[in-house]
Amino acid sequence: MQKIPTTVDLLKQQRYSVPAVSGAKRAHDFDNSLPNDHKNQKVLGEISNNVGHGFKRPCLDKSSNYSRLKASDIRNVSNIPSAGPTIYTQRKLAASTPAASQNPLLSLKHSCYGLPERLVQNFASLGINSIYPWQSSCLLGRGLLSGEKNLVYTAPTGGGKSLVADVLMLKRVLENKKAILMLPYVALVQEKLKWLRRVVEGVEKQHDTQHPSSNEPRQLPRSSAHQFIRVAGFFGGSKAREDWADVDIAVCTIEKANTLVNTAIEGCTINDLGIVVLDELHMIDDDHRGYLMELMATKLLSIEQATQLVGMSATLSNTETLAKWLGAKFFQSAYKPVPIEEYLVYDNDVYSVSTSGAFLKTASQLKTTGTKAMQTPHRVVQQSQHMELAKPMTNTVLALALETVGAGYAVLVFCASRASCQSTANLISQAMLPAQDCSENDMNSRREVLSNLRSLPVGLDEVLERTIIRGVAFHHAGLTTEERNIIAEAYDNGVLKVIVATCSLAAGINLPARRVILQGARMGRDLVAPAMLRQMRGRAGRKGKDELGESYVCCEKQDLEEVGQLLEAELPGVESCLTPEKRGIKRALLEVIAVRLATHPDAVQEYIRRTLVYHTMDREALNDMVQTTIKDLLDSQLVLLDEDGTYRVTKLGQAIVASSLTPEDGIFVNAEFQRALKNFVLDGDMHVFYMFTPVHSTGLGDINWQMFRKEVDGLDKSGLRVLQFCGVDPGFVNRMANSGKQLPERSQQEKDTARIYRRFYAAFQLRDLCNEVPVYVVARKYETARGFVQTLAQTSEGFAAGMIKFCERMGWGMLRSVLEHMSDRLKAGAKSDLLELAQIPFVKSRMARAFWENGFKSIRAVATAESKDLVPVLILAQPKRSKINGEEEVRYLEKLEGKAGIIIAAANRLWEREQRLDFETDL
Repeated sequence: MQKIPTTVDLLKQQRYSVPAVSGAKRAHDFDNSLPNDHKNQKVLGEISNNVGHGFKRPCLDKSSNYSRLKASDIRNVSNIPSAGPTIYTQRKLAASTPAASQNPLLSLKHSCYGLPERLVQNFASLGINSIYPWQSSCLLGRGLLSGEKNLVYTAPTGGGKSLVADVLMLKRVLENKKAILMLPYVALVQEKLKWLRRVVEGVEKQHDTQHPSSNEPRQLPRSSAHQFIRVAGFFGGSKAREDWADVDIAVCTIEKANTLVNTAIEGCTINDLGIVVLDELHMIDDDHRGYLMELMATKLLSIEQATQLVGMSATLSNTETLAKWLGAKFFQSAYKPVPIEEYLVYDNDVYSVSTSGAFLKTASQLKTTGTKAMQTPHRVVQQSQHMELAKPMTNTVLALALETVGAGYAVLVFCASRASCQSTANLISQAMLPAQDCSENDMNSRREVLSNLRSLPVGLDEVLERTIIRGVAFHHAGLTTEERNIIAEAYDNGVLKVIVATCSLAAGINLPARRVILQGARMGRDLVAPAMLRQMRGRAGRKGKDELGESYVCCEKQDLEEVGQLLEAELPGVESCLTPEKRGIKRALLEVIAVRLATHPDAVQEYIRRTLVYHTMDREALNDMVQTTIKDLLDSQLVLLDEDGTYRVTKLGQAIVASSLTPEDGIFVNAEFQRALKNFVLDGDMHVFYMFTPVHSTGLGDINWQMFRKEVDGLDKSGLRVLQFCGVDPGFVNRMANSGKQLPERSQQEKDTARIYRRFYAAFQLRDLCNEVPVYVVARKYETARGFVQTLAQTSEGFAAGMIKFCERMGWGMLRSVLEHMSDRLKAGAKSDLLELAQIPFVKSRMARAFWENGFKSIRAVATAESKDLVPVLILAQPKRSKINGEEEVRYLEKLEGKAGIIIAAANRLWEREQRLDFETDL
């Protein structure tokens, strides 16, 4: 029988003509960047004060035909009277931090900290050879290292906050206690996870010296691997297989941390929890998630167990109030290892913010009269002859960025929108110098970054392809997680010199720069908040790399006075989310009754006295709010009042708590499930996908009504029944597509209707993803960013897990099974026949189908393959790419071969585990 050739066979038969690299001339429009000659670097602060005296801007050879933008010159205004020594000049004259040789307490080796030698060595290998005086003073506070006292502290961004919490956390873990580290964003969880695993590598916990009595059953000794500290991440969409019982340090998002605490309380294992760290404590007044932080901390305070609570933030103003709530010591530090000089830029003029009081007066006059008489600028950016740089703000941003890179330093530019990030990154890259002036090492490193991006399932972005080779990139939520990680790592390693980002980077991963530039004081349409402004400006200055950090806030005339006030503004106090306006109290009381921490009215009152809102709200108003909330819970049939006067949560209330929903969302979800139980559409997928879309419209994005209409027109009879069942009117969709209007969301009824249409539109995207349509294709089809599609999928995975728990608690076993199966498909991004293959890392969606079609239909088949056999399959699964040859082609194939090796190794681990489980089952 003749063998039918596979797509891989056909691919192997093709022949490629790869021209030799030797003697080939690179196109100037592809390889252009700044030189990286560090021999003549100067401190940027010195350059700023000596323009025209020793600083020569590099220029292209006149024979080059490369056309590029030229950054405007920046000149000092020489007639400014000296204001005396600045922080920077003082810091140059004296060491900023005493060394451990001067103060032994600044060494983590000191016996007072009680850290094992291996842990101290790990810290040293990560660059932490000593600590700051404020860190030592904080750690040595009475009762902190022993875990007897709670702690709330604040320090500037980059001031070393995390290390204090790390030491306290590791002290508890070394005593065989568990730790929870709570962070607000997935990116922060992933970053901290990597860091902690490096910190605890090879560190053993203290051995349990207790011996069981003679009448107690003897337990098998734990394996030596279990004596080492184990760190795991818990967040929506994570694939961590570790159970709470198998983890020493759980790095979690807010939602997952609260769930772990509930699990420990219900399972009576809360005594094992030694410490909970609340990072970014200011998030406690976040409208959407802050109440969960207060709930978790209040539950731990109510239990009165020996669990140490540690809260920290860079943007707290009412530290004493929070410390009083947590019964904690409080510590405040204003120390920053690298001092920051701050400037405000308007109409090509640079003003020092050190005289912000005078500037605020000047700003008001500038806005009303347009004159510049009140204050002399510190520096002046020359006007540009390029049309692209006609706007003063654009001209200034580019000039400041190029000056920084020209001096050999990194720069971070914040923009108001994703589109602005990309256009600004493209513009800055056009002003960078050509590739022939860069070192070969730098160019190879940048090509390596491009190869890494090119080998991703989404391929290489066209704008990034132009900018990265010149040392510039953009970073925003529209990129996938993998793209953002590659860009961030390249910047952190010095491969990229400029990153242009939205404010999400300031609140997310830690990427400091020598100079931070804010292109406008708005993020979106709104003026940036004081806390966010402080976080963005706090990214200036790299410890160990820079002697100085600089932040520049560039603004338009209409924002001038508001920006002046913003620079002077104090941080607002952190408030509780359990107030009537924020409606967190209903979830708080439902949860505390559900986990049986407070089931009697007196116990409920005692619980309320442990909350933050008790310290900030009028007591009479607070009591009225509690009574009204209890009545609402009773009326909603979420809580019952028994004859003995105690409260008991209903099955629905338990389901809501288990699925991490608010009571309002839980009631809405229950109503949808009740309708679904009567008429669930099982002869198609759309009904399940609709149930998987999060109930909050935030993050679901805008609707392209033309595409919505096209997808509705393409639905089969099953899909049309779902459409009718969910309340989507095809006629309304058609009218919206013809009118081009936005969904009205004025009344509550209009908001509920908008939620239905947004969820159904998102369900179309989930359907496509589960039918093996790649993320980048779905993004292009629905005219949205690929990062948003990926986020939708990950958020829906987390929401789907909550819906499965909801059905489990409600006793809907059949519906739970249906949702569980579709949840597996959602994680795999594939149809049912590929679920086994999709367990292997990187083998998802379209790639899993390529493996299947080319004979690799099982984990075993992949595990026994060779890397060279998988490379052609990986090529088939990659998106169409721009034509590359020579070194780029070789580099690209090497990346794919490396990925093939990772896939085979992972498949082998999965296969061995399956074999081991089968063997244990047979025994």
